[in-house]
Amino acid sequence: MAERRKISILMLLPPVIFAALAALFYLGMGRDDPDALPSTRVGQVAPPMTVTTLGDLPGFDDSVLRQPGVKLVNFWASWCAPCRAEHASLEKMAQEGIRIYGINYKDDPEKAQRFLAELGNPFKAVMADEAGRTGIDWGTYGVPETFVIDGEGRITYRFAGPIIGKVLETRIRPAIEAAR
Repeated sequence: MAERRKISILMLLPPVIFAALAALFYLGMGRDDPDALPSTRVGQVAPPMTVTTLGDLPGFDDSVLRQPGVKLVNFWASWCAPCRAEHASLEKMAQEGIRIYGINYKDDPEKAQRFLAELGNPFKAVMADEAGRTGIDWGTYGVPETFVIDGEGRITYRFAGPIIGKVLETRIRPAIEAAR
């Protein structure tokens, strides 16, 4: 009799484990917060960059990020579909006077320049991170990824993913205001 109870309890174990895992996956999928990816750089001074110029486009260095005023640093690539999707939002912010600095990530320089020629260049200056070293130093997960930098060169906010739809109004603009 005790052996039968043991067998029936063991038979219940797989469905119970499955239900628990299903619940965990369901709860995990319900998180729609791209910023939930942790960033160890928030609150720190923007790390040094190992970048090169992108063609004859204006470039920038670490000292620019430490100048007064809020600015954005956007990691992007021509091969990145979400980067194409967010481009209109970057253009809109640039037209409003928000300083956006671009870092072209692991891209073919010619394709990157064609991308900007086709869609417009929202960047005050742009550099190339062909090897991806700067992306690693900044803790990026991929592209697009945008960092809000305060007037002292500190990263105050990081957004992983495209700036589209309500993201501009609910996340980026409030982060810019908080950095002021």
